[in-house]
Amino acid sequence: MKRPMTMSARRNVALQAVLLIVALLGFASAGSYAYQKGDTPKQPKLGPPPVLKLAPIQHFTLSNGLSVTMIEKHEVPLVQIELIVRAGSVADPSGKSGLSSVTASMMEEGAGSRNSLEFADAIDYLGASISAYSTTHSSGVILHTPLSKLDSALVLFGDVVLRPQFPAAELERDRKERLTSLAQRHDQPPAIASVLTSKVLYGDHHPYGIPSSGNEQSLRAMSVEDLRAFHQSYFRPGNGYVVISGDITSAEILPKLERLLGHWQGGAVAPPSIPKAEQVQSRQIYLADKPGAAQSEIRIGRIGAQRLTEDFFPLLVFNTILGGAFTSRLNQNLREEHGYSYGAGSYFDFRPTPGPFIAYAAVQTNVTDKALIEFMKELKGMLAPVSDEELTRAKNNLALSYPRDFQSVAEISGQLAGLAMYGLPDDFFNTYIQKVLSVTKEDVRRVASKYLDPEKVAIIIVGDRTLIEQGLAATKIAPIKVLTVDEILGPAPVLDGGK
Repeated sequence: MKRPMTMSARRNVALQAVLLIVALLGFASAGSYAYQKGDTPKQPKLGPPPVLKLAPIQHFTLSNGLSVTMIEKHEVPLVQIELIVRAGSVADPSGKSGLSSVTASMMEEGAGSRNSLEFADAIDYLGASISAYSTTHSSGVILHTPLSKLDSALVLFGDVVLRPQFPAAELERDRKERLTSLAQRHDQPPAIASVLTSKVLYGDHHPYGIPSSGNEQSLRAMSVEDLRAFHQSYFRPGNGYVVISGDITSAEILPKLERLLGHWQGGAVAPPSIPKAEQVQSRQIYLADKPGAAQSEIRIGRIGAQRLTEDFFPLLVFNTILGGAFTSRLNQNLREEHGYSYGAGSYFDFRPTPGPFIAYAAVQTNVTDKALIEFMKELKGMLAPVSDEELTRAKNNLALSYPRDFQSVAEISGQLAGLAMYGLPDDFFNTYIQKVLSVTKEDVRRVASKYLDPEKVAIIIVGDRTLIEQGLAATKIAPIKVLTVDEILGPAPVLDGGK
């Protein structure tokens, strides 16, 4: 038991606290006097951008043709292994949207000889994690494990990749959860805005315009056989690759992978055809009426650029100036100057084919029209030359923050996945900073003119129509098309009558 302080000791502690406060007040007073004398300290200059020093990227191929890319990182005894296949929501068959997402979710719910609970207990016992996922163009399984438990964890990893059970009972549970989420989405303005933005930009029949989580009809009709068919069709070595990072050498890991996956069979899969998306041809406001909405969600979008565009680095700098950083124009305007929003920004969603460019913010309802005016002001302003100071700040932001993307084995694995997916050169990481810093004002202006046309944008606003429509119309920025939430999402599922 801790001994209580004596009265004398308490007085000494109190006296020390008073002296500390007096000293701090004196320091503050002296500092204030110095500033009044004009001796404000100068802001230190930034040093040169950090040099990214990574271990060499290594490439290998297993006996069945499965490619492996890895970077060793020996500071911490952890290993991450990720199996990726080239099939995501774009591979969902017609009428079965959400299939890739549900398949990935169910791969974790029992594998090999273990049911869902047994599998979760086995992973937890090792202090490891295994997760399956699906994105727009890929699906995969990630193993993150202490080095000391690698062999045992690999067995479980192999079960998920090769032998998922797809239990019917777990599918029913997942189905109910997803239908509940669909119903809840009707009361979530950000979700409504996201779905409507994709629909407006790409249409109901383009893979990018269809919600990857599925709809009520597709979810109710989905069967265990559908999941198994998707897994068998796309999870094969000829359609995938492995990325590894962590405290292990190639000589140690490759024999383990060969024993685990070398017998796995299956050739390449023809990639799904992605139709060309038509660019926005006029300026239009799509107002989704959400009575009682606490604020207004604003999205302004166009078709952007594909990942392998030669304009990649100029676009990174362009977007950092516009809305990709806290100090960007959009955030400084809508948050810092006007106080309309807690945060505003923009991004290019780079994909194998052109993904969307989106500027966004959630703003106070009573300033929705004013916020939109400021959005358009900043978009138009990007067509003029940027200042030397802005250009330097944006490039430094990208260059100085880049090394933090390689701090952990998980982050390195994620970077390697992108490298492998797009077939980028091995020197991409080491030349990234140099290429960012080489972007000029002329480059920024060129990509602004090429990808940004403020006269041809889709403006999506989700909010209370009775409070914002009149103000939006008065701006005369664009004609307004009003939509109900049911027109965007479809009727909310009736949860007590589900399949």
